[in-house]
Amino acid sequence: MKFVRYELNGRSPQIGLVVDNELIDLSGVAPSMHAVINLSEEGMAMIAQHANSSPRIPLQEVKLLAPLLPRRNIMCLGKNYADHAREMQADQNATVELPTVPMIFTKATTTVSGPTDPIPFDPQVSTDIDWEVELAVIIGKEGKNIPAEQAMEYVFGFTVLNDVTARDLQQQGKQFFKGKSLDGYCPTGPWIITRDELPNPHDLDVRCLVNGVEKQASNTRNMIFDIPFTIAYLSRGMTLLPGDIIATGTPDGVGAARTPPEFLRPGDVLTSIVEGVGELRNLVTAV
Repeated sequence: MKFVRYELNGRSPQIGLVVDNELIDLSGVAPSMHAVINLSEEGMAMIAQHANSSPRIPLQEVKLLAPLLPRRNIMCLGKNYADHAREMQADQNATVELPTVPMIFTKATTTVSGPTDPIPFDPQVSTDIDWEVELAVIIGKEGKNIPAEQAMEYVFGFTVLNDVTARDLQQQGKQFFKGKSLDGYCPTGPWIITRDELPNPHDLDVRCLVNGVEKQASNTRNMIFDIPFTIAYLSRGMTLLPGDIIATGTPDGVGAARTPPEFLRPGDVLTSIVEGVGELRNLVTAV
């Protein structure tokens, strides 16, 4: 199933189910995406039954929103692709130092935006705005000390995410948080696709384009730490909650690592694609 949050005709955000480029309203069944994530098997069966008997809306008639507004910070993996770890290394001739455990940082909840929302560009705040396309995991049930072999049972689904980063702010301090957490710097969507629809999340092409020019191209098979290992690591002594978002890291091709460095400017269109999941298309907009 593909679950969305959407707006239609000025109404407050609603929950919907996407089937064959059409949308089925679920507002009478589930008041929020968190409610959908917490549904039992019987609840999911009720949604399927509702979908079979409900009118459909052409998808192009609605505005898709960020599919999930998280209740706590997005958990992100740094340098989870070897080629990205290599390109971010100051001395390109040195042996690349790959992480031996996942490098975790977070993005504030206020970064989250939708699949077509603008990316704000304020030169008084930052001028070095970079792209980082990623597959994101949505946790489906509470868990602590989760064994890796059971970890996928705790996944509700997946979405596309771009970890837009203010590199100048990131480099000013020893922590990533500020440079990662500007408002609107985490486009997500266009929906959450449930785990059963994506049987192998470790073999998906991941691509990022700026103005139609490909900047990043890799595959999730190249992640250093796979999803089960990451969930097991994060949940060790720390409870994961339904609706938590885990960004699994970005491949090589980011702007900061290019010669000379490349950064986003007002008018640029950032396209983020994960095979089998979906596509984001966000315009960089001066504020």
